[in-house]
Amino acid sequence: MRGRFLSLRVKVVVMILLMVACLAASMLGVSYYIYSETMTEHYARMTSNLAGTTARILDEEDVRELSQEVLARYRAVCDGKMPPDLEAVSEQEREAYFARFEDIAKTAAYIRINEEMGKIRKANQVLSLYLVYMDMETEKCVYVCDSSPDDEICMPGTLDQIEERNRELLEQGQHDFPAYVTNYSQYGWLCSASAAVRDGDGAVLANVFVDISMEDVMQDRRDFLRRLLCALAGRTFVLILIGLYAISKTVVTPINRLAKSTAGFVANRKENGATTVQDLNIRSNDEIGRLAEAVGKMERDINEYIDNIARVTAEKERIGAELHVATQIQASMMPSIFPHFANQDAFEIAAFMQPAKEVGGDFYDFFMVDEDHLAVVMADVSGKGVPAALFMVIGKTLIKDHTQPGRDLGEVFNEVNNILCASNSENLFITAFIGVLDLTTGEMPYVNAGHEMPFICHEGNFEAKRIAPGFVLAGLEDMRYQAGCFTLVEGDKFFQYTDGVTEATDVDDRLYGMERLADVLCRNSGGSPDEILQAVKGDIEGFVGAAPQFDDITMLCLTFKKRK
Repeated sequence: MRGRFLSLRVKVVVMILLMVACLAASMLGVSYYIYSETMTEHYARMTSNLAGTTARILDEEDVRELSQEVLARYRAVCDGKMPPDLEAVSEQEREAYFARFEDIAKTAAYIRINEEMGKIRKANQVLSLYLVYMDMETEKCVYVCDSSPDDEICMPGTLDQIEERNRELLEQGQHDFPAYVTNYSQYGWLCSASAAVRDGDGAVLANVFVDISMEDVMQDRRDFLRRLLCALAGRTFVLILIGLYAISKTVVTPINRLAKSTAGFVANRKENGATTVQDLNIRSNDEIGRLAEAVGKMERDINEYIDNIARVTAEKERIGAELHVATQIQASMMPSIFPHFANQDAFEIAAFMQPAKEVGGDFYDFFMVDEDHLAVVMADVSGKGVPAALFMVIGKTLIKDHTQPGRDLGEVFNEVNNILCASNSENLFITAFIGVLDLTTGEMPYVNAGHEMPFICHEGNFEAKRIAPGFVLAGLEDMRYQAGCFTLVEGDKFFQYTDGVTEATDVDDRLYGMERLADVLCRNSGGSPDEILQAVKGDIEGFVGAAPQFDDITMLCLTFKKRK
């Protein structure tokens, strides 16, 4: 069952929408990425520069004095133990801890540093600017001075955990931390950087940290994304309309005209022989134009092909009728009514032939040579079709005409062979077996010209009769054929066939073979000749299955009852 029909116009629309959507998404992503990276880089550079500038401006002696004092009191609190977790201790313990650092904020060094950093923070609109000491022994960041607004200020001695990225840099001996962006639930988006305050010998006294809020930047990013999305959406919509119109005008409409014209081609041709496709007058120097030209040529070729098909069909019907007549004629040349000899009680005979084509090259025959002798013939002409059938007619006629009472069968085949060789322009040949049964004695002289071995059934058991094959008929002039003889006793059966039986193949190209034939004959040896032939025929059909028939299948079976 065919799926739901989708027009070319719908498919084009969908394709354009997908392409434009992918393009717009790519442009949107790239633009947003560039804008975001540019803004982040700007803030990172500004934060790092501000931290470095502050570290150089602060007085070295004030920083040394203040940081050493804070660190000394911090060491005294730890005294070889882990520093207190200020978030986990009681309020009383917190107050006791910060009481140790309370007077530091009143020192001249603290006041000078705090005022200097406050001016820098306000001048640059910085969220936080503070001085800390990075203590790697306890992995704590100890606040020395904080110039943040009063409601956010961190007292000297305040502790933070050193962040992993900064700890790795410190382990590498690097005390200047490049800018990095963080997002805390308490402070929001921050861009932070740090620069070390060093003395004249390069020793690190403390670190200046700068925190710049990026909340406005993030909001700008979102606003930029919305504005960019709206701008792209509007322009994309206009481009889609223009693209759809152009494609519809140059592609879809000509193809629809072409489809409509080709759909009516056969009907219009039947009506008046007129054409439709070449009258469309599509002029386009692209694939559509070439398609129209190709369809026009195809239309002309189809017209010629239809005319040729009509002639060929008429000729084929004539040949088919003639072949049907030939099939009927061929079938009428061989005995086909059984029992054939109504007044004979000395034997019972049946035969069967199934050509691979309309007419075949196999043939069988049996006839009374005189009142006491029955001739049995089985033959196979090389090749298939009409030439083999015509050669078969000649061979059958010659064999029957030359088989006379009392005449040696070897002489019969000698003469038939020479006559066939004299008129064998197609280089065909015949494998043939002839036997003449004496209905009184059961003796059966025979000649085998390259044919299959017959089967003889004696006391209910079929066995192949080992006889010399001889040379084929029409193969070589002046060949001499020798007659042999075997004897049937009352109740014996004689079975002869062509190679189309044993060489029948199944779908796996396996041969039917002599063993299988012998087996089915033995299993049905008690039946009449017709029943035996039907059993073999059914077994062959079961073996072959769906495989095509490549050769004629011909069989003959005789039961000798002896003349009373």
